[in-house]
Amino acid sequence: MSDNKAHHGHGDHSKTYWLVFFALIIGTIVTVGAYFIHFDTIFLTIALALAIASVKASLVAGWFMHLASEQRMIYTILGFTAFFFLGMMLLTIWAMQDTPKPIFP
Repeated sequence: MSDNKAHHGHGDHSKTYWLVFFALIIGTIVTVGAYFIHFDTIFLTIALALAIASVKASLVAGWFMHLASEQRMIYTILGFTAFFFLGMMLLTIWAMQDTPKPIFP
């Protein structure tokens, strides 16, 4: 019973975890390197930062949080969560122009 693989019925996934770990290390190096790249517009800078962060977050969620082996229902819930989060962020950005002017300039 002390053998963890025999007890849980899972194979040895340490090679996969190490590969994901090294991919995250490379992603961190790319993030630091991207800091020194200056684009013409802020849009490109934000798009690059979000792309790198999305890849790293998907690696963490997929492998370290075991979402890669989940059932279909969890992806449906995740999709709804992402949809409503994006909606709230877009509503916040849209409402930023609706701030009242100060009374005393």
